[in-house]
Amino acid sequence: MKIAIINGPNINLVGTRESEIYGKQSFDVFYHSLKNKYPEIIFSHFQSNIEGEIIDKLQEIGYSFDGIILNAAAYTHTSVGIGDAVKAIKTPVIEVHISNVWAREEFRHKSYISSHAKGVIAGFGLQSYELAVKSFLG
Repeated sequence: MKIAIINGPNINLVGTRESEIYGKQSFDVFYHSLKNKYPEIIFSHFQSNIEGEIIDKLQEIGYSFDGIILNAAAYTHTSVGIGDAVKAIKTPVIEVHISNVWAREEFRHKSYISSHAKGVIAGFGLQSYELAVKSFLG
């Protein structure tokens, strides 16, 4: 099974920014532990602070992976383009958020991705990614 994790803006700062919201563990440390926990899965990880690069990556892998875990971060609430890319590809996408976006500012309650995603997982810290992996395993 091949699962890609695509992260949007500022996820590269998880572990150092706003630890009360995002926790103290870096995404890289978590990602390596996830790969070790699921050795039967071929993982791919991509992070960008640039909207177009995220769209390009979705189009590049959206027909050849078994699943995509997408944390578009702030672009979730602003990017019609990322939502359209998720709609256009064949690979199922699970929208993931580290924080509970519905317990935060009102502008975070709107997602341009959710209606095209297989599901949404939010509010469980970095474990939200593992819950998405488990959903692909069935």
